[in-house]
Amino acid sequence: MKPDSVFKKAFNRTLQLLDEGAVDISATSENALRARIGVSRTTVRKVLGELQARGIIRISEDGATVGRNILKSDYFPDLETTSKRQHVEEQFMEWMLRGDTQPGTLINELQLARQFGVATNGVREFLIRFSRFGLIEKKQNSGWLFKGFTEAFALELFEIRVMFELRSAHLFAELPDDSPLWRELADLKTEHQRLLREIGGRFHDFSRLDNRLHRLINRAAPNRFIDDFYDVITLIFHYHYQWNKKDELQRNEAAIREHLAYIDALLSGDTHEIERTCLRHMTSARTTLVRSIQVAA
Repeated sequence: MKPDSVFKKAFNRTLQLLDEGAVDISATSENALRARIGVSRTTVRKVLGELQARGIIRISEDGATVGRNILKSDYFPDLETTSKRQHVEEQFMEWMLRGDTQPGTLINELQLARQFGVATNGVREFLIRFSRFGLIEKKQNSGWLFKGFTEAFALELFEIRVMFELRSAHLFAELPDDSPLWRELADLKTEHQRLLREIGGRFHDFSRLDNRLHRLINRAAPNRFIDDFYDVITLIFHYHYQWNKKDELQRNEAAIREHLAYIDALLSGDTHEIERTCLRHMTSARTTLVRSIQVAA
């Protein structure tokens, strides 16, 4: 991670909570805020100090009060709050999604590095990591070639994804009440609800939210092999199927509603409902994936 990335991520998270009215700064203790954003007390104090220095809050003997409205410019850039690996992955996925990248596309390391604002070796490491799955390959003197996917490959991978997801979802329901993952899940629910209200102009943003939800669920069952394998799952299921642009807004809206039902089931702890909503969403993803591969073929 970049220096101070934990602090910067916590600062952005606190800004978001304040902006949404999810935290009353005058009635929230340092300890309560620390638990809410899942960081140390030292980091929370640094966040509060920065908020005060920027005039966003005022701190006196009587406590803290709101100083001014929050601006978009107050947030630290994403590049400063994520690891290099995560940043490159997210930028690469966005590049593929927004650019309608098709099988047979040549990938230039230097061009992507400039576009993503990272060193060339960061892009190269990412591409090498994915090349072992056979999805891209190095071409002599011509960069990398994106090869695309076959339906058989994707469906075999789908079977593995369902097993991973169901295992993690059941374990998520067994997390202790004080696990910070519950708060992250509740916050993701709020973000889903906001995106649903703004779906007409923001439906492309669903892909990143989709990625975040499924990765959060899998964090309930940390496993280094699953974490590594989930990279290729992300590439296929969270981005590839969206190459089929037909009815994209409607499909994403339906998927958001499935997510909300899934999140509510997780929050309820009802294992039967968790499995039902999980499988319903997985079935929809499978159907969309198969259609997209047929379109891209």
